[in-house]
Order: sequence, then C-alpha cells, then structure tokens
Amino acid sequence: MAGSHPAWRDRLPISLGRHSWSDELQGIVTNITNGVSLTMEEGILLFEHQDIDELFELAKLVKESRFDEQAFFNINVHINQTNICTLACKFCAFRRGRKADDAYALSVDAYIEDLRKYSDRVDEVHSVGGLHPDWNVEHYCELFTRVSSEFPHIHIKALTAVEVKHIAQLSEISIGDCLSKLKDSGLGSLPGGGAEILDDEIREIICKGKESSQEYLDIHGTAHRIGMPTNCTMLFGTIETIEHRLKHLIRIREQQELTGGFQCFVPYPFLPDDSRLPEAQLSSGVEILRMIAISRLFLDNIPHIKAYRMNIGESLAELALQCGADDVDGTVEKESIMHLAGSKADLEHDNIALAKLIIDSGCMPVMRNTTYTKFQRFDIPPVQQKRSLTMAQ
Repeated sequence: MAGSHPAWRDRLPISLGRHSWSDELQGIVTNITNGVSLTMEEGILLFEHQDIDELFELAKLVKESRFDEQAFFNINVHINQTNICTLACKFCAFRRGRKADDAYALSVDAYIEDLRKYSDRVDEVHSVGGLHPDWNVEHYCELFTRVSSEFPHIHIKALTAVEVKHIAQLSEISIGDCLSKLKDSGLGSLPGGGAEILDDEIREIICKGKESSQEYLDIHGTAHRIGMPTNCTMLFGTIETIEHRLKHLIRIREQQELTGGFQCFVPYPFLPDDSRLPEAQLSSGVEILRMIAISRLFLDNIPHIKAYRMNIGESLAELALQCGADDVDGTVEKESIMHLAGSKADLEHDNIALAKLIIDSGCMPVMRNTTYTKFQRFDIPPVQQKRSLTMAQ
C-alpha cells in the first residue's frame, strides 16, 4: 500500500464530511468522496477557485485520509554522470556540447569514487544526465553492476525516459530489452524526469527532439510491466496553459490505470532566466502550492505527491506538506541540474534538519526506502545537556 492507510478511501467520507464546503466545490468533494476521478472541467474550476485556503484544506484532508500526519523522506545523493548531451532543450541550464570547456563525463571508476564519499550514509543514488553520444547499454550495465557489487545497500534510481530511449537506440535493441538488461545489472527504479508537459505541441517548442508524450508513457509502462517502479513529473510554468497541465495529469492517471507502477508524482516549476526560455511564465508561490494541491486531488491512483525541495525551496516545501504533499526529496547531499537552473536550496541537509522541516510543517517525519516498502518513524534525538562545574563562591 506504499505507506497508505489500508482503508483510506473509507476514511474519506468521514474526513471530508466534517467540513462545510462551498457550493462551488461541493460537487467535486462528492466525487472525491465517491472515488470518482475528476474531469478537465472540474480541474479548471479548481485552478480558478478564489478561496485558495479551501482548496488547500481539501487537498490536506485527502492526504491525511491516506497518510494521517506522516510525511516521508529518504537519505540519498544525486550524481549526474555527464552533462554532455546530443539534445539542446530550451529550458535546460545543465546540458553542454562535447567540446564545451565545462563538459564532463564521469568514468565508471570516477562515478564509484564519487559515490564512495557518501556510501556510509545514503541508501539511494539518483543519477540522470545528458544523452552521451557514446554510452550504450553495456556502459550502463557495467556502471550499475559495479555500484550493486560495491554498495549493495544502495538503491539505484537512474535514467529518465529519454535516456532509456537514447541508450536503446544507440544499442540497437528494444526498450523492453534495454530495461531488462539494466534491471538485471542492478537498476532498481526510474525517476520521473523528462515528462515536462505531455503535449507534443508544447514539447516541440521547449524540448524539440525529446521523446514524444506517448513514448514517455510507454517507456514507463514497459518498466512497470517488468516489475520496475517509477516516478512521474511535471515541469510547469513554461508556455503551457491550464488545460495543458490538466491534460498532463489525466494522461499520467490513465497510464497508472494501465500499468500501476507510478509511486510518486513530482510537480515542479520552471526556474526562469533571460537566456533559456524568455517567454516562460513565472510561477508564484501560491500557484506552486495550488498545482501541488490539484495534483493530490486529480491523481487519486498515485499514492505520493512530492514537494521537490531542491526546486521550490524549503519554505514552500514546508507549506506544501499542508497543501496535499506527503513527501519531500531526501537529504540529497549534492545536486547539479536544479542548482544550475537557479535553485538556492540547501545541499547540506542531514536527516535531522530534514526531519525538523517536516515537524515545523505540522507533520511527523518518516524515513522510507526508495520504493516505499520500508518505513521508520524518525525521532530527533534529544540535545545533550553540557555538564558544568559549580563555581566556587
């Protein structure tokens, strides 16, 4: 049940029934209570609803019906294996051409040595990167085999859908064969990055050459069918409309009905600057929280909604836990992609600092593993009082 209360749907009528809802939201509340998935029209209503506190309260109660006061985190490190990429997506501040002065590609040995620095305190390594023109499936099989052999306690969450597509094409094998080889080598799950907006007209503008919307869904569906869980994402605040965002949520929800392997949804805003996508919108803090709340209400078949601290910052992540999110990204240790795009989130978090953030939000911190199958309540150890000698009078 991925940490969910086993009878969470039965708890919804009790939880939502204690609140007096506005006439505008009452029909939506009734559908949520009865397990009826929300429609495009209802989604537009939620985006336009003026009483933002009422929307946040609804999302919070739906979350609490499922998880009570729990908020989840894990202990992980991000290692981005290369910034060399054959694509040049407009929004990406990370990508470099092979001849750029700051282009890099970690060898397997260099990757292992980097991971070794964190291996005594993390249980997940999260690795995504550019589409390296020379790295086929054998390269990644060697990498994952080495990681699994030297650090068997560390779960490997790696490769976005477009990376999988690129590796399969370079290796001249099918997506299914590629994922099976990677899984046999130690790949445990896929992150959800690269979804952007699942509308091909938008993708043609912001990430031309990337996988299509359907290819993204199909690659994740293939992973699900071989027993590999995945996450899914949305990059919002570029050039899309509200309807595009809702279409994205509906497509994710429909894929989950088919293959059931999405464990977490991560909505995060584009971090704009003047050079990469100047026509992009700037998402306000309220809009970010609204997007998280609507994600909770729309994605009734995906257990976890993540407040991506690395992108939205700690203050908004804390608020998001009261607006429908139940998960924050882990301790992270190091990260490149979001920080090159403009993120100012602290990379020096340990589990105590992250637990304090969760407690300050009014939730109870729970450590989890990558696949949401092991959980442990995290209690902050008491501060040791220093003993001092009594001063002579």
